[in-house]
Amino acid sequence: MRLVILDRDGVINRDSDAYIKSAEEWEALPGSLEAIARLCRAHFRVVIASNQSGLGRGLFNSTALNRIHDKMHRELRHHGGALDAIFLCPHTPEEDCGCRKPAPGLFAEIAGRLKCSLSDVPAVGDSLRDLEAAEAGGAKPIYVLSGKNPFRLRPDETLPAESGWAETPLFENLSCFVDALLDGKLNAYLGRSE
Repeated sequence: MRLVILDRDGVINRDSDAYIKSAEEWEALPGSLEAIARLCRAHFRVVIASNQSGLGRGLFNSTALNRIHDKMHRELRHHGGALDAIFLCPHTPEEDCGCRKPAPGLFAEIAGRLKCSLSDVPAVGDSLRDLEAAEAGGAKPIYVLSGKNPFRLRPDETLPAESGWAETPLFENLSCFVDALLDGKLNAYLGRSE
């Protein structure tokens, strides 16, 4: 199965320290929806794995979250793309659940629901917890700088050696990742021979 797992905030849409609480606040990052559409045209299935602790914190409810995702789906269809599924964790960090990244629960749920191994599946995120969850869940972590970029890196740099993630592929944004994936530049990292 050709599959890509994406974080949402900071990868597909602009992130906010105040959380994305309404459809009006949700704004796609430049080129992200087009990048997902290119994956779809190349016969990749695309799913989201996202922490949404704003639900658990009471900052928005499931109706507001559904409206956010309806807007995302609508705008994505406009570009010719689609998502296979959205997997999310609604819990706060204090609830110590198994699905909140960096825990691997969302990745286990994806593998179980889609009945597949994640061993060669790229998982794109913009935070260390995204990388940790992907690795713990058996997927291949990919880092993009389009989110909060806590290390203040440029696209020509690597993650700091002391982070333990210096070998992780790093891209400016989702579109640059998709370029590399479709050009076969990640085949060795993903363990693919194609």
